[in-house]
Amino acid sequence: MAVAAVRDLRSLRPVASPEELEAFETDVLAGLVLARSASGLTDATIRGDLSNLEQIRDWFGRPLWEMEPPDADAYFGRELRKAAQGTRHARAQALSLYFEFLELRHKVELHAMTGRVVECPIDEMNRPRGRKDAKLRIPPSATEIDTLFTGWARELSTCRKFTPTARNYAAARLMADVGIRVNEARQLDLADIRWELGRFGKLHVRIGKGARGSGPRERMVPLINGADRALRWYVQDVWGQFGDEPDRHGAALFLSERAAADGSRSRVGYDVLRAGLAAATATHLPSWAGRLTPHVLRHFCASQLYLNGMDLISIQEMYGHAWVATTMKYVHVHRSRIEEAWIAGQRRAATRLEGLI
Repeated sequence: MAVAAVRDLRSLRPVASPEELEAFETDVLAGLVLARSASGLTDATIRGDLSNLEQIRDWFGRPLWEMEPPDADAYFGRELRKAAQGTRHARAQALSLYFEFLELRHKVELHAMTGRVVECPIDEMNRPRGRKDAKLRIPPSATEIDTLFTGWARELSTCRKFTPTARNYAAARLMADVGIRVNEARQLDLADIRWELGRFGKLHVRIGKGARGSGPRERMVPLINGADRALRWYVQDVWGQFGDEPDRHGAALFLSERAAADGSRSRVGYDVLRAGLAAATATHLPSWAGRLTPHVLRHFCASQLYLNGMDLISIQEMYGHAWVATTMKYVHVHRSRIEEAWIAGQRRAATRLEGLI
């Protein structure tokens, strides 16, 4: 009995028209968005990936599935040669994600329509090196931070606009005392202060940063380091001067000076708090002008907690980190394991020499 040649039925499909390929490209992107949404990623994370893919597509001028390693070499080696490292990593990650989705969901259909086999153009030879979070942040000393807030506090008695200046001061104190992020601070409601919890009271951080784009993660942050006293002063002496009602549902802790249509106050903006800290730093701690940001205050807080004896696991829980390795990056400047190992080695060497002598 002779063996007959079997022909792949997919090879009989005619080459897709430009209109069909354009529609297919749109469907692929729509499917990618839906799949990422189904996995629980936030809209902001998905929008970021799409934005990176669109910019690569604009440069390439053709469907991304036609991109090959030499094209990626040209894009990352010439077009993004002087771009920030974070930008290069984000583009490479988005492109790899796109090709992974193509291979998992559409490789057979794509081959039938175009004859192309899905292959990611980013490989071990042209993949951007380094890490996005490689920047070393060395926080100010406790004396420098004390100088900043002492001068800032004195300014409150003479400043032209007391209420917004006091708000910016209180928000920065909170970031330095308990290490919350600037966006976490501006998202706090007045009702998120839970004075009855714990020995000092706690903050209910509802909009905490998620891990790996998983969406906001809630946590409770104790008002240690004197944060309870600073916050009581702000709520009792400053908050009411904005003109909002404390009993209003959703009343923000850090308010904007601008009134809404119903007379209530909206939340202060992210950039307003950053600008307030930058202006105070330029005035009261000029050696750190342009360098002291809310995130550096977060590093300062973690370093001080570690120096004062708090263990890494407690700092990890307080900061809302998914991995203790992330927490270690915040305190590495002050960790003394290397110095202690060197001293122990010197002592062992001295002991051996005593035996010889």
